[in-house]
Amino acid sequence: MTLTPHDRTRGPLRSVLVALLGALVPLLAATLLTAPTAAAADAKAEAAPRAALTEITGFGTNPSNLQMYLYVPDSVTANPAIVVAVHYCTGSGPAMYNGTEYASLADRYGFIVVYPSVTRSSKCFDVASPQALTRGGGSDPVGIKSMVDWTVRTYDADTDRVFATGISSGAMMTNVLLGDYPDVFAAGAAFAGVPFACFATTNGSEWNSDCANGTITRTPQAWGDLVRGAYPGYTGTRPRMQVWHGTEDDVLRYPNFGEEIKQWTHVHGVSQTPAATDSPQSGWTRTRYGGTGDRAPVEAISLQGTGHNLYAWGMAERVLTFFGLNSSGPAPQPPAGPCKVTVTTNAWSTGLTASVTLTNTGTTAVNGWKLGFTLPSGQAITNGWGATYSPASGAVTATNATYNAAIAPGASVSIGYQANHTGNSAAPSSYTLNGTACTSA
Repeated sequence: MTLTPHDRTRGPLRSVLVALLGALVPLLAATLLTAPTAAAADAKAEAAPRAALTEITGFGTNPSNLQMYLYVPDSVTANPAIVVAVHYCTGSGPAMYNGTEYASLADRYGFIVVYPSVTRSSKCFDVASPQALTRGGGSDPVGIKSMVDWTVRTYDADTDRVFATGISSGAMMTNVLLGDYPDVFAAGAAFAGVPFACFATTNGSEWNSDCANGTITRTPQAWGDLVRGAYPGYTGTRPRMQVWHGTEDDVLRYPNFGEEIKQWTHVHGVSQTPAATDSPQSGWTRTRYGGTGDRAPVEAISLQGTGHNLYAWGMAERVLTFFGLNSSGPAPQPPAGPCKVTVTTNAWSTGLTASVTLTNTGTTAVNGWKLGFTLPSGQAITNGWGATYSPASGAVTATNATYNAAIAPGASVSIGYQANHTGNSAAPSSYTLNGTACTSA
């Protein structure tokens, strides 16, 4: 058989093309594997677990080998909130899932729950080491932050609505997370915990007996400095804090409750005198600091006669109210900005009158207002003017009349009331306007 010049060149050309294709196919395959399309990234989120507790691995930096468990409800909302639920000593993420109602509440309200889980033998979270008490310092807080970041990326979660709650060791970790990462967490709820850095040790021990026994007391300034020292230079908004404690706690004793209040009121720059005090149910005393609404900067619930195991079904719903993740209870009042209150009282043997001037010292108008204050013990309002007063004693809210609902910047309104008293005729010590603390003059 005789080959033409064309036939002679076709054989070598075919060999070259085959060789080129052989080299290109692996390159194309590698490109497809390493550069997923947007649709593939969306498929990752869609393929993530729903309506079942699932362990997530490879979620990011995890220096203390924590496990991450995740619950995503079928009803998860767009840009969902995240609740980090932190377990107690000897517990686990699955135990927290089974022993609290956060998953069922997630089904109702559409948020995601992250359950960190300790793998060290004690099953206690590290809230004592210098690494744990420093932003990005290492240990458990870094791993939990990685869990939050993974959840935010995977579900396009709302970074303004990330919250932490925990019981005992988890409550201590809640304090630590809010101190280390004030730019990550919007609020926390700690059940039977201790202040940030109260458990600090430098010898590798996980336990601090002085703190547990309630014998460590500091000034509000000193407690606040410990929180601020975890993230030096941070000047942004600080997370709100809700603390719960039983008066008969024999593990993390009750004085820690007062020290937590001292710490977080100082961090927020609000008075340690409650703006509101009430009893949501028998044996409970709830105090609110820096505001009277459901989302005050600091809220504290003391349970009379209750021991360390204070968490009970139903409390998580109250946590969500503080976080702002449920629809129960009155909606929080919008912040009004700066305000000033001046009070003049005129007292006699069993009664008094109080004239109150409320000034809008901000730069925007107030349209509709509620002035909150707590009457001294023994006082009860008998009548008032310029506002509606309710209730007559204790934590009182004065609501605007129709004619004085608007307060322009720099403008004032005058209201007042008459009250009976049993010996204490003093004026209230602090006031809030729509949940924001006012200066008093």
